[in-house]
Amino acid sequence: AFFWLVSLLLASLIWFVSVHLSDREDAKLQYGLLIFGAAVSVLLQEVFRFAYFKLLKKADEGLAMISEDGRSPISLRQMAYVSGLSFGIISGVFSVINILADSIGPGIVGIHGDSPYYFITSAFLTMALVLLHTFWGVIFFDACEKRHYWCLGLVVASHLLTSGLVSL
Repeated sequence: AFFWLVSLLLASLIWFVSVHLSDREDAKLQYGLLIFGAAVSVLLQEVFRFAYFKLLKKADEGLAMISEDGRSPISLRQMAYVSGLSFGIISGVFSVINILADSIGPGIVGIHGDSPYYFITSAFLTMALVLLHTFWGVIFFDACEKRHYWCLGLVVASHLLTSGLVSL
């Protein structure tokens, strides 16, 4: 979860700087910067997922060296599952916090033509993204371990596509 938070911090800094260096009156440019920020966030998340894979690989080698039978007590699949789940849970926590922050504002969602199912839809979308992060973590770690680079591309592309669809 820490690696996901650091990637979010860096993406936020990049987006913040790009917005402040651009023309704030140009709505089309600001919308483009929002899309740019989402893409940078996804790419940084995947870079940090790779960094976390490398860190866990080193830790796995160290655990294998100090164990009695020469094998690590934790398998790579278990680490991939836990890593993906932690990325998903922290992502879900941030999504839910943003939705709850919207709920305490003036007015109630659904009064002026908005969907009355906003909160339940957001909850299901958050749940789906937690599961997707878990799957992406498992697939990403397996692809890194077996050097299947097309699978890495598939994870990054599907993450970018999902992020784009959520933005719609």
